[in-house]
Amino acid sequence: MKDIRKRIRIAVIGGSRPGRQALDTALEVGWLIVRSGAVVVSGGLGGVMEAASRGAREEGGLVVGILPGNSPADANPWVDIPIATGLGYTRNSLVVMNADAIIAVDGEYGTLSEIAYGLIHGKKVVGLRTWDVRGVTVAETAEEAVRLALEGLSP
Repeated sequence: MKDIRKRIRIAVIGGSRPGRQALDTALEVGWLIVRSGAVVVSGGLGGVMEAASRGAREEGGLVVGILPGNSPADANPWVDIPIATGLGYTRNSLVVMNADAIIAVDGEYGTLSEIAYGLIHGKKVVGLRTWDVRGVTVAETAEEAVRLALEGLSP
């Protein structure tokens, strides 16, 4: 296995209560990130985060979950490395800072804050049916989102 410090990390962010289409998209995003050799980073909880984590693990990939609470046990069952922060929504900045690029799927205000942190810190942010924010690269499919997120990145 490659040194984790040298692997590309893609954060998948999105709603905790998404519809079926967003869940299916996030699952596919997780699969595709791992097939590219990258690591999935997320907020480690349910919804889009869990679907992307599941997709990544089904493909044999590594999933890091940066949790808002105090207990690693709060992570969804697909997270390999749960990081408890005790920071609540403030942990959103840590999700972004531990990624080379971000893919937003669906989402509410927590996702919006992660998009903002990503743009503030000069990270590439790709959106799939999410907030319409200047600076976010819009993708129509999971495949396009992962391709755009990885563009120009090297391990």
